[in-house]
Amino acid sequence: MKIATWNVNSVKARLPTVINVLKEISVDVIVLQEIKCETNAFPRLEIEDLGYNCEIFGQKSYNGVAILSKYPIEDFQYNLPTFQSDSQARYIEALVSCEKRPIRVGGLYLPNGNPVDRSSPTDSEKFTYKMEWMNALIAHAKNLLTTEEAFVLLGDYNCIPRDEDCWDANVWADDALMLPETRSAFSRLKWLGLSDAYETLDGRSHQYTFWDYQGGAWNKDHGIRIDHILCSPQATDRLDGIEIFRKARGLEKPSDHVPVIGTFED
Repeated sequence: MKIATWNVNSVKARLPTVINVLKEISVDVIVLQEIKCETNAFPRLEIEDLGYNCEIFGQKSYNGVAILSKYPIEDFQYNLPTFQSDSQARYIEALVSCEKRPIRVGGLYLPNGNPVDRSSPTDSEKFTYKMEWMNALIAHAKNLLTTEEAFVLLGDYNCIPRDEDCWDANVWADDALMLPETRSAFSRLKWLGLSDAYETLDGRSHQYTFWDYQGGAWNKDHGIRIDHILCSPQATDRLDGIEIFRKARGLEKPSDHVPVIGTFED
């Protein structure tokens, strides 16, 4: 089965592109971020026509996450259970009942954290929120690991894990996506026992999932890799393939992100 993540940067504004990409990649499960609409405003009928069951956690104009699945989904979680006071729609989780073995899917849109004062990051409100969110995610992942079930935590992590995951590390050095505190939190998440699907099966340098709309970034290939699929040991055992669907960035009215697709043995 194929499980994907994609920050669509407004599902309604880019609906024709979203539908075309979903048809082409034909994944079984996909988590969306930045749907930028309230739950009731999500274009459910158009997506359901593609064969997906939809579970939405929306928010007006900002954020918003969704799980689309061609298999039955149940046992939903909205917001991180370790951060229930969060006022932003950034996390959704469900159990996907595929044909042989279920898999739990957590879709996330981690805070950006900018602007940040590099000399004193903890004095920056948005970066402090980012760190609180990452710590809550680490706590939740730790709890999930005690269940010994197959699960994936995937989405827009707003984290550049390595220098080679961006086009120029000097340009991004002072950005919240690449600060040592951000990278350290991402590493602590993996050190719990999770595997980065891309690093596990590919790992090549300068393979990106995001290109800014400004400065001709797409044409210059000035990108960054910030969309990740992290797998529990049980899910890693089933991991069989990984793909960054670059083609989506070159379409008409694209998102600035592209889907990342993991293939798992069912």
